[in-house]
Amino acid sequence: MLRSSQPLTGPNRKRCHEDELLLGMVLDEGERGFIIETRSAQAAKQARMTGGGTEPKSSLTKPLTPLSSPRRGRPLQESFIKLVEACNDTLTNMDRWLSRLESCRWLSHVKAALSTAYLAAQCLDREEASVLVHGAEGTVILDPSCRTLTGFQGLVEREWIQAGHPFRLRCAHSASSHARPKQEAPLFLLFLDCVWQLSHQFPFSLEFSEHLLLTLFDNAYASAYGIFLCNNEKERCLCKVKESTHSLWAWLNQPGEKKKYLNPLYSPNTLVIWPSVEPQSIQLWQGLFFRWIRSSQHLDEAWGEIQRLAE
Repeated sequence: MLRSSQPLTGPNRKRCHEDELLLGMVLDEGERGFIIETRSAQAAKQARMTGGGTEPKSSLTKPLTPLSSPRRGRPLQESFIKLVEACNDTLTNMDRWLSRLESCRWLSHVKAALSTAYLAAQCLDREEASVLVHGAEGTVILDPSCRTLTGFQGLVEREWIQAGHPFRLRCAHSASSHARPKQEAPLFLLFLDCVWQLSHQFPFSLEFSEHLLLTLFDNAYASAYGIFLCNNEKERCLCKVKESTHSLWAWLNQPGEKKKYLNPLYSPNTLVIWPSVEPQSIQLWQGLFFRWIRSSQHLDEAWGEIQRLAE
């Protein structure tokens, strides 16, 4: 699996022969390849008018089949805002609340993201094909090491922090803020929600618990640590983030803290895990969206008992 930013073809469909040669070297003779585009067709078309675009199929030296998965951007942020507003409404009746949940379309975004991850994983595992993704998808599904506590931390560090996800722009405000920055979007939350869906469908396959996902969400928006500050590694170096802040990973991996984030039901599974993307299988992440509204006392007590029995 490879990942890249969008090609700079522009409205004149410029070509970069070095990029084309590089993609051609990925595939052996007769091998299939796929390009998975995580932008909508409309977004890719708009990007072309400002210098971006997609790889023209006719210019590739070897066949890579473009596949698309529409989602993201402003609609995702609006869904997040509507979902938080619905979850804070404790006075409406159940029928109306379920209607609001459906209309916010958050679960549709989660389903689309999981479907893209599923598609990328299928291309790699079932088709034995190379995949170029404009964005990162499917790693937790395929790689059992990424389902461990240490491996998942490495995945977040590599694919989100070092890869340059602009946390300062994307997580500038919460869903409760009246500000509506154009580039704000809860993409990292969408990723965490998808991982939670995996943990919900495969409760024995992930070494870490929901508590880790909640901690990462909290720190992405308001952190006492430095890993989610700034938009990229260059900015973090200029701001001397590593010198002036503490590492969240170092804190989580302390023996006294680490056990709080472990799943006591974990049983190592070296197989690929294939999540269901059927509507009835995609659940609302209640541990996140309801945690300030509904008491979790009984769940916490049950979880504590499970941890005690597992020791």
